[in-house]
Amino acid sequence: MPPGLFIILLAILTFHLTKINLRLSVCVGFFTLIFYFLCTGLVADFFMGKLERAYQPPAEVEEVGADVIVLLGGGAFRDVQDVEGEGTLASSAASRLLTAVRLQRLLDLPIILSGGQVYSDSGPEAEISGRILKSLGVPEDKILLETKSVNTTQNAIFTAEIMHAKNFQKPLVVTSAFHMRRAALNFARQGFEIIPYPTNFTVSQNPEFHYTKLRPQAEALLLNVTVMQEILRTLVTQIFEM
Repeated sequence: MPPGLFIILLAILTFHLTKINLRLSVCVGFFTLIFYFLCTGLVADFFMGKLERAYQPPAEVEEVGADVIVLLGGGAFRDVQDVEGEGTLASSAASRLLTAVRLQRLLDLPIILSGGQVYSDSGPEAEISGRILKSLGVPEDKILLETKSVNTTQNAIFTAEIMHAKNFQKPLVVTSAFHMRRAALNFARQGFEIIPYPTNFTVSQNPEFHYTKLRPQAEALLLNVTVMQEILRTLVTQIFEM
């Protein structure tokens, strides 16, 4: 199965190229080796773990002095039947929402749901999240919707407008652990030093070696691609700060 199939085919190609063009064979072999490592859980654990460990949830969240919870969106589907109606959250967004609900119940703070409809076939995320929160018992007067944003930069811009209007100063921001560094940078550009509450972790904080982590896996490749995307997007955010 892919991606292991592609690695085998590339390895065969590398071998045959040694008889035709040694320099090209070395280049293809090097690419094959890099591709193989990017497809392993061992490399994914290292790079994704490094990204996710950039911020840790506060041990005593009641003591941090937050005055609002901000939940950043992570994807939604508008045409999927849900328990209370049509439209549901993607898995990463649902994981973030679960953490946000638990924090809201613990701290009894208002919660800003940030996320609009990114694509024509995706869902209006803040509205869907709001419906789910109400079904889970969060009072309607504790729920604020930010429905215009379609990326992290806009999450920060439009959420900042709500926080300024409501005089919120210390947002407790909930998002996926790998996404937290970029979220913090974008909120800093709007003048807010956030209290990070990362969630939706994808790898262990203390990974251990197992021989199966050397097996090529599509899931590992996806994690490594996510890391590369986050690094690039964070770099772009930092450049625009200059």
